[in-house]
Amino acid sequence: MRVLHIDSNHPVLKSGLADLGCTNDEDFVSSKTDIEAKIHLYEGIVIRSRFKIDKLFLDKANNLKFIARVGAGLESIDTEYAAEKGVQLISAPEGNRNAVGEHALGMLLSLFNKIKQADTQIRNGKWLREENRGVELDGKVVGLIGYGNMGKSFAKKLRGFDVEVLCYDIKENVGDENCRQTTLTEIQERADVLSLHTPYNDLSDKMINWDMISLFKKPFYLINTARGSAVVTDHLVQAMQMGKILGACLDVLEYEKGSFENLFENDNLPPAFEYLIHSDQVLLSPHVAGWTIESKIKLAQTCVDKIAAHFFDIHVQPLKKSETLEKVTGIGGLFFKVKNPEQTRAWYQKHLGFDIDTFGSTFWWKDKQQNDASTQWSPFPENSNYFNPSKKDYMFNYRVKNLTQLLVDLKSEGIEVIDKPEVFSYGKFAWILDLDGNKIELWEPIDSNL
Repeated sequence: MRVLHIDSNHPVLKSGLADLGCTNDEDFVSSKTDIEAKIHLYEGIVIRSRFKIDKLFLDKANNLKFIARVGAGLESIDTEYAAEKGVQLISAPEGNRNAVGEHALGMLLSLFNKIKQADTQIRNGKWLREENRGVELDGKVVGLIGYGNMGKSFAKKLRGFDVEVLCYDIKENVGDENCRQTTLTEIQERADVLSLHTPYNDLSDKMINWDMISLFKKPFYLINTARGSAVVTDHLVQAMQMGKILGACLDVLEYEKGSFENLFENDNLPPAFEYLIHSDQVLLSPHVAGWTIESKIKLAQTCVDKIAAHFFDIHVQPLKKSETLEKVTGIGGLFFKVKNPEQTRAWYQKHLGFDIDTFGSTFWWKDKQQNDASTQWSPFPENSNYFNPSKKDYMFNYRVKNLTQLLVDLKSEGIEVIDKPEVFSYGKFAWILDLDGNKIELWEPIDSNL
């Protein structure tokens, strides 16, 4: 299968498709017209948001089997026409949902505690304590509109706070242990905070307008990490001036271009935007809620996994008894709790010559194939919960091969996998408990990224 990449992404995407037998071509600079002229040569295309995939493009892509968008939404694609043409659409909301949840929480706490305002004042020689008295999240009612990947992630992050989380969604029975599904009317009656987690569609377009805002019984704070088109900015500013909306956390704006790139390339920005950028009750970020180092990898890997499952029928199954899998290949790390990690690191550096960094010390060695490999030595603070649910003061990390297959085999043997596996630039991680309740960290490493 020949695949064209028209936006840059993490290398794991290309390498993953290559492992499936795909041929990868890149074109990050040609115009849409030039790409249309050659798209008939490809069975797959990988995009972010460089340009729209419309009917004309799809008509020229007569061999196209899939469009993979390395992101959550598909609004840049004519999805109905793609379906008519039999083109499989692949997106990756699972890849950046955690990043969006963390970003939304971070913006909210920053606004409540006036962190940006206080920081700016101190840098300008002002020490104003009463003016920077904050508001606590504790006891508030948080309403979510949209309860898919992003909404669920934000609700999970809120579990550590004493808040009530409500959600409204057009789908039924989406509520869970983190959030109670309810009506839009109840959210309008009770919410102190409203957070948007909807994709772009006709229902969400200009959803937060004066008619919607006026039905809220209490003044509230607004968070938008979804799409800028969901909020009518003129109405938002009007509501803030009237005290109906107390503050806003906006990662997205209705003035953005479709490519989500430089907002300031637009001329004559409207007065409402001028209000936002000068208000201490507004936090802005440039459409980066899902834009983290980790999510870049996760988005790419999610696309690879979905392409593998749909087109190559790769669904990992437990190995047969006659098959063998190389499992643990070495000690990946020794982690232990101490009273003062900083002093412990310094002691080992002074007396035993350890090469110390922020996390501890990395010992390099060669594996059987003479590849560079590493083992991490790290002291943790006594109150660390990283070893939970184990009650021990230490944890071993084991280097493994083919973590995905190993987890499938372990589950088939009745071994519980703790939490969800995670992917970082230096490898994949998962956690299990041994027979004595010791937490074990399993690591499929990428040593070259350490």
